[in-house]
Amino acid sequence: MDIVRDLNALRDSVAAFRAAGQRVALVPTMGALHAGHVALIEAAKRPGTRVVASIFVNPKQFGPNEDLSSYPRREMADVRMLTEAGCDLLWLPSVEAMYPDGFATTVRVSGVSDGFDGAARPGHFDGVATVVSKLFNQVGPDAAYFGEKDYQQLAVVRRFVTDLDFAIDIVGVPTQRDDDGLAMSSRNIYLDDEQRKQAVALPRALGVAARAIAKGEDVDSVLDDARTTLVGAGFAIDYVALADAETLAENPAADRPRRLLAAARMGATRLIDNIAIE
Repeated sequence: MDIVRDLNALRDSVAAFRAAGQRVALVPTMGALHAGHVALIEAAKRPGTRVVASIFVNPKQFGPNEDLSSYPRREMADVRMLTEAGCDLLWLPSVEAMYPDGFATTVRVSGVSDGFDGAARPGHFDGVATVVSKLFNQVGPDAAYFGEKDYQQLAVVRRFVTDLDFAIDIVGVPTQRDDDGLAMSSRNIYLDDEQRKQAVALPRALGVAARAIAKGEDVDSVLDDARTTLVGAGFAIDYVALADAETLAENPAADRPRRLLAAARMGATRLIDNIAIE
């Protein structure tokens, strides 16, 4: 796997892929990689495709009281994991390369970014949309792969790619989970042993609620039951809600694809999860 830190070198490498008749797939990450990221690399690997991963801890998507300074950074371990997964190229830009002096542009996506994590973390999705737009322009991929665990992020990316006419296929990859059902996340390392045991209540409560909603039970009652379960397990809830799977509008019609979304804190660690309503 080649590692590049200079934009011109990145573009030269991508140009070489294209000169050889290869497609280019991008997997954007913030590092601290785990099996969920490996699943993205594996999904992106196709005959005739070169896979580019990026690692950039984006300061613009962290709020003033969030964990930018303590966010895990494990470059050597990440490089090893990407190499073993068969990634072809790693783009490792610096903050100065991404946001040089005078940088003054923000990409904001209305609607899908307003509620849920957008309300709980003001400005977060502006930072996401801005940095992903830059990565798309830097790499110029044919396709980009994102995990469905960050479902609102995926919806935001799909929206601006459509609105701004990016000729890029956006592929959502199913959430990867530990054996007990907890969604894999770089932030899981913040949980102590007891919190880690309790955290499994989140996917379990969502699974119970999703099955009840799919059977036609009253949505408000089902969501209240899920919240009660989570509080009983030690969570402080940001939201538990049912939304349209495309627009993320709440109270979606039953004949539309729907998504059950939740965010809750176990101690100082904020966990998110979601599940489709079949």
